[in-house]
Amino acid sequence: MHDWREFDQNPVSHSAAHHLVAIAELLDAYGYARVSDVARELGITRGSVSVTLKGLKGRGLVTEDERRFLGLSEDGERIARGVMAKKQVLKALFVDLLGVPDEQADLDTCKIEHLVSDETASRASRALLFLRSGAREAEAFTEALREFGRAGDPAGFPSEEVEELAREIAREGEEAEEER
Repeated sequence: MHDWREFDQNPVSHSAAHHLVAIAELLDAYGYARVSDVARELGITRGSVSVTLKGLKGRGLVTEDERRFLGLSEDGERIARGVMAKKQVLKALFVDLLGVPDEQADLDTCKIEHLVSDETASRASRALLFLRSGAREAEAFTEALREFGRAGDPAGFPSEEVEELAREIAREGEEAEEER
């Protein structure tokens, strides 16, 4: 059974993911990245950045040339781009589909962008593409979901209905597990 212990199996930590993304964004925007630039981008000290970068360099994800300019290895670039793509997809789903306010969606996606599997991100991307396709079914689904969502009160989360739904889902999962 897969469970919470898989959390430690992610390719990078939350902090490391932010460092890789910051380097990628700086390289995209300015063509270079230095420790001080990453620190400014993340709002932390240069010392903190140096500590994290030491581990990322040791794993071969970050490079540094003789002029102290930072770069990303192929693996570092792949991880950074993956995290960035997952954040965009999840944020769009939260905002467009669930109606989560933009600022809250930013905060929530930041918490999970590096944890979501490639498979889940791929399926979320396909769902988002369908919802944005203009197909009548997609428009009807989105409108129905928004209408249904207007009736809810997030301040009371979890509501009795949500708690009952969670129990029902758990029962279904247990029954499916027993059948295997």
